[in-house]
Amino acid sequence: QVQPVESGGGLVQTGGSLRLSCAASGNIFSIPVMGWYRQAPGKQRELVARITSGGSTYYVDSVKGRFTISRDNAKNTVSLQMNSLKPEDTAVYYCNFWFFDRTEFWGQGTQVTVSS
Repeated sequence: QVQPVESGGGLVQTGGSLRLSCAASGNIFSIPVMGWYRQAPGKQRELVARITSGGSTYYVDSVKGRFTISRDNAKNTVSLQMNSLKPEDTAVYYCNFWFFDRTEFWGQGTQVTVSS
């Protein structure tokens, strides 16, 4: 069993920055895809960014140029650097680990609130 454990998040003003981090608890050799999702009140959960073990990245259009996802394969950690934050970025952010057998694991979520 692999459990993503998130840290970071909090309250920030518009234009500010936050960094989210996620580490894998449990003994795991490699995680093919690590990602961050978010869910705002009344909205569906959406993929924000993901990164493969080879370093390929994907970003949803709304965060391109503002957010950067990175990972440390040796430590099985993934981070999301969020700059130029906007009120519409307010959501609960979830770390996700995806494996080739389509098994996936979710973190407990961390709140990000951007005040206007």
